[in-house]
Amino acid sequence: MGNGTQLGRVRGLGAGGGAVVHHWWLQRVTAVASLFLVLWFVFSLARLPSLDYASTVMWLRQPLVAVPMCLLVVSVFWHFRLGVQVMLEDYLHGSKRVIAMLALNFYTFALAALALFSVLKVALSAG
Repeated sequence: MGNGTQLGRVRGLGAGGGAVVHHWWLQRVTAVASLFLVLWFVFSLARLPSLDYASTVMWLRQPLVAVPMCLLVVSVFWHFRLGVQVMLEDYLHGSKRVIAMLALNFYTFALAALALFSVLKVALSAG
């Protein structure tokens, strides 16, 4: 039994080429990005004088708030998708996996788009 080509063994590449390592790094990068952005979000909300609708909307209309909020949405949904993808690949096989992956991609894209639309609608609204 072989483990691929000799060159592949030297480079540390298994059957997935470098895809597994790339996926692993993306998951770590999105985790760290989400951690910093969630900390920014919590501390930013804590610094608001009140959490009523008017002050929250005025806060979100600032460009230095709307941009990190959009980055937070992208980072969290991307990290979610990567994590659930690993779970689906581990536990589902055949056509069930394909259907689940399509549903995951649609679900993640739709909810991320809805969240981004909501942030941008508030941020760009006339006030």
